[in-house]
Amino acid sequence: MKNLAVPLCARALFWAQLLASFFFSPALGQSDGSGVVVAMYNISAPQGSQAVLQCHSQRMVWTQDRLKDRQRVVHWDLLRSGPDHAMERVIDMFSAGDQRIYNGYNQGRINMPKTAFKDGNFSLVIKDVAMSDKGIYSCNLHHHYCHLYESIKVQLNVTKSARKERRFWDGQKAVYVVLVGSTVVLPCVNRRPIWTEGNSQEDQQQVVHWDRQPPGVRHDRADRLIDLYASGERRHYGPLFVQQKMNISATAFSQGDFSLTISDIHPLDRGIYSCHLHHHYCGLHERRIFQLTVTPPIPQIPQEPTDEPQYLPNEDPNINMVEVPPHVINVILPEQRSHFLHQLGYILATLLLLALIVLAIVLLTRHWKRQGQDFDPRKVESPPLPTVSYVGHTSCVKKEYERSIPELKPSNQEETKLDYKNNLLKEAEMSKLCSPKSIDLDREMEKPSWK
Repeated sequence: MKNLAVPLCARALFWAQLLASFFFSPALGQSDGSGVVVAMYNISAPQGSQAVLQCHSQRMVWTQDRLKDRQRVVHWDLLRSGPDHAMERVIDMFSAGDQRIYNGYNQGRINMPKTAFKDGNFSLVIKDVAMSDKGIYSCNLHHHYCHLYESIKVQLNVTKSARKERRFWDGQKAVYVVLVGSTVVLPCVNRRPIWTEGNSQEDQQQVVHWDRQPPGVRHDRADRLIDLYASGERRHYGPLFVQQKMNISATAFSQGDFSLTISDIHPLDRGIYSCHLHHHYCGLHERRIFQLTVTPPIPQIPQEPTDEPQYLPNEDPNINMVEVPPHVINVILPEQRSHFLHQLGYILATLLLLALIVLAIVLLTRHWKRQGQDFDPRKVESPPLPTVSYVGHTSCVKKEYERSIPELKPSNQEETKLDYKNNLLKEAEMSKLCSPKSIDLDREMEKPSWK
């Protein structure tokens, strides 16, 4: 009975401390007492071992993204009340002030205040209201960095009678009945600081700290163990031996792992540990509670004395060991039909690609051959070069006799050809001999005398 009473008392004390944590003030150094308890865990570890209190949060991952103009965006959507119930985007606006209107018909008649991200007023202004503007409008606010998404709906009805204009709340959304041709402002107001202003010192906006409550200590008197900021600043509290045995990974804000590692656990380390995650800019305050219990150490089984030789301190026992091949177990799994079809598809695609490459090579080769035949230099006919022959004055006289007496035919043997190549003086002499005057003189000298 005494053994059963001890766990019951420990559980009762644990739940009493949890209830007290809700009614009493937060721990020392915690700036906001509105933290939400996300989870509670019971951890048991033997004495002398190492325990890891796991605390993960992807919302606290530090990205150091300075492009706030793309991190905050608001857009209005319209769900038409027609038979097709089509949804269309009306307008977008980023925190930098850039607006984008999707329909050209709405240019100049639909806009949003340019100071929306400074005063939190994201209302949509519609000028010259038409019958086609009726439907359900939704104002969607997105903060990608903080993972916040909010939506506000407003129903717009259009009437042609001024007496029917009114505004009311139907229990889920605001309903506006406006006159055709008038101007209406559809409200969307969110003045939370996260939507209206940024903070340049983002590295000081994210912090995680671990607290410890020894048994019998209230939540507001808990001991601070460690603080870690997104900038890398780390603060340890308590005695030096506590600082050395309890720590958080340096990559906590890049991986979202804020787990606390406790080494060489002793009975004095038992108690309630709490992980506090604060993102002041995003308005995030979460807590995770761990109840750590220390059990007796695991007894070590004494080793029986053996006859194996004792090795010297500097001798390596693995030097003369014979390597034993590893035991391999072959497991054959039946192939599925879909797997075979996938492989067949890969083979066919490879063959088709090779066929296309070969076809392209053949076509290019034929094209090149055709071009080579069209421009073959061996088939180009070159005009004959002019030849110049030099003959003596006797040949000039013979040519004149042949013109006058056609019966006389010159013989090739009697023709004397003078070769005066590259001799300018002889060429000039030959030109004089073949001149008409020299030819006439030769004719006179060669005439037979009848006397």
